[in-house]
Amino acid sequence: MMRIATGEEAEVLTSDGKNAAAVSLGKKGGAARAKSMTPERRSEIAKKAAAKRWTKG
Repeated sequence: MMRIATGEEAEVLTSDGKNAAAVSLGKKGGAARAKSMTPERRSEIAKKAAAKRWTKG
């Protein structure tokens, strides 16, 4: 982090402008979270998200 702040190293970004390291860690975290949940809990979350998407329109 300090090397990027001081200009010693360039920050690596993806094509959409996101930090590549953060994207990689985010993918791992999501998979770990899903693996630790029960199928019922994942279903609850998915239903809540679908309901939210339908009410936004």
